[in-house]
Amino acid sequence: MSQTTALQGAPSDSVSALRRNVALGMLFLVGTINFVDRQLLSVLVEPIRAEMQFSDTQFGLLTGMAFALFYAAMGVPVAMIADRWNRVKLIGIACVVWSGFTAACGLVSNFWQLAVMRFGVGAGEAGGTAPSLSLIADYYPPDRRPLAIGLFTLNGPFGVFVGAAFGGWAAANIGWRGAFITIGLVGILVAPLLIWLVREPARGLMDTHKPADEAVPFSQSLSMFIRRPSLRMVMIASGLAAFVSYGMLNWIPAFLMRTQGMPLSAMATWFAPAAGITFGVGILGGGWLVSRAARSSAKAYGTIPAIATAVLVPTFIAALLVDSWQISLALMLIPMAACTAYVAPALALVQNLTPPRSRATAAAVLMLMFNIVGLGLGPLFVGMVSDALKPAYADESLRWALMTLIPVAIAAGIAQFAMTRHLENDFSE
Repeated sequence: MSQTTALQGAPSDSVSALRRNVALGMLFLVGTINFVDRQLLSVLVEPIRAEMQFSDTQFGLLTGMAFALFYAAMGVPVAMIADRWNRVKLIGIACVVWSGFTAACGLVSNFWQLAVMRFGVGAGEAGGTAPSLSLIADYYPPDRRPLAIGLFTLNGPFGVFVGAAFGGWAAANIGWRGAFITIGLVGILVAPLLIWLVREPARGLMDTHKPADEAVPFSQSLSMFIRRPSLRMVMIASGLAAFVSYGMLNWIPAFLMRTQGMPLSAMATWFAPAAGITFGVGILGGGWLVSRAARSSAKAYGTIPAIATAVLVPTFIAALLVDSWQISLALMLIPMAACTAYVAPALALVQNLTPPRSRATAAAVLMLMFNIVGLGLGPLFVGMVSDALKPAYADESLRWALMTLIPVAIAAGIAQFAMTRHLENDFSE
């Protein structure tokens, strides 16, 4: 079957617009809470570090590996449940779990207690994104999925905006402990609303060319990434791109405050809207461009992220080399947008190339790369390099630690471009 037939043959009017939009809106809201929980620790790092006296390497563990290991360990089992059970209820339960652990972060008294709470947040949040992507695939036809997933994944930049703005305000008014407790309680209250408002759609509802088959074993889902070159390459490219984007996302606030001298109050005033808007432009722009360009050629799933990466490299170098936080933040706008352009195309590609009953599991497999290589290793690597350089460079060490992300970004761009050789063949199967 040709790509055009596959994309245009789905029954796009099978679900009412209201039902579809309510589902997408609620999944966006829950996903936003997910990212606020993650971003809050990055924004509040300086007051937490001052109280608990931990190193940049330990902070890299908290924001990266401690979260990512448990997220990844739980991601595949939870996704397999999602391919067999009610996804809406599963997401609601997961939201209560991660929100409870987020609130508990405000009660800790040392590094190891905080690490355990972050383990719990990671384990709970494993039940959020992959089942949500599977739901969206059953609410939207293939040709609209890159844009719909782009809209959904705007929860990331919006969560960064809310987390940065709320974190900056909370640090001055209710303290970092009060910030975690407040956000945790919000998630616990939103979860029942999701279960009440969103219905579980039929599997494969939007795929006339892919019947709603039985759930497949994990080994079969994994083998798809080995057999299909496009899926294999998107795993490699996404892991490298996530290494860069999470390394940037988790350390730019500390770089601006510690190295560039940005006051904490300016974090809420300037960084929060800048990060929210630019990350949003990158994610939504990547999804929108691919939705349009892929109608003519499936190569768009690789070329558009590759172009964005090519733009990221020189602009990020420039932003790191200036000495003023105002100029640095202004220059950061372009790389902060470009570093997220790969997200929606990669997630949509996996949804479009896998059967309905394995989509949550397939998304979880891709997110292993996002989270182990990206979230787990990216922030940790930057933190370790910063600590290693600190004796020689003091507060300047973070500037040069972030610079070490550039070779990884170049490798990501090469992998994204290499993927274009296989896309049209894989879509035609």
